[in-house]
Amino acid sequence: MAGNESRVVMNGTQVSYIGQDCEEIPAFIGEQYGGFAKRLDLSFNLLRSLEGLKAFSCLEELIVDNNLLGNDLLLPRLPHLHTLTLNKNQITDIESLLDHVAEVAPSLEYLSLLGNEACPNELVSLDKDEDDYQRYRYFVLHKLTNLKFLDTRKVSKREHEEAKARGAFMKVVKPKTDTESRDLRSVSPGMPYTPLPSGSRDSKSHKGLFAKCQYVYYGKHSEGNRFIRDEQL
Repeated sequence: MAGNESRVVMNGTQVSYIGQDCEEIPAFIGEQYGGFAKRLDLSFNLLRSLEGLKAFSCLEELIVDNNLLGNDLLLPRLPHLHTLTLNKNQITDIESLLDHVAEVAPSLEYLSLLGNEACPNELVSLDKDEDDYQRYRYFVLHKLTNLKFLDTRKVSKREHEEAKARGAFMKVVKPKTDTESRDLRSVSPGMPYTPLPSGSRDSKSHKGLFAKCQYVYYGKHSEGNRFIRDEQL
């Protein structure tokens, strides 16, 4: 315990516990620093939960970049929090995150989500472009109306206006997880698309269908008939 405590860096009301491979916030951090810490940096760990934040009643800035935080992320109510950076985590569901943050951090003004699948930034997602990222910004600003800075850019007055008018329709689609993709493939493994009814796709029980047609083709205009000699008919 003493060894871990010695790795905490404190400067006034700023506390850092970086690169310690912890999967949850150590209890001693909340016990010793939670009552006065205003800035907490827990970057480059293996955090999957932020449950230990309950002790930080005065927190204004939270940096948890490069961790393993996912869609089940839960924050305690942090009424004074104005800065939250969640860069390079495992968040894919942007709407769920924003709804939760809006509820527990009403004073938030700065948010950064770069490096998550939920943030379609073209610098980290090669299949995305600036239009995708701008739609994402409108949707975030629609949910978090007090934001002044999002990711690497200051929020403009025009963006706030667009978010208010159209942000609700700019929802970013959640990417399919590997599990969901496997489930889809397991429905019809190796089965190519066919417009035929499902009952006619089984080669063992296939039945032909015959019917009469009123249209009769005599071949008078067939281009192929020009190359067939009389003795071949």
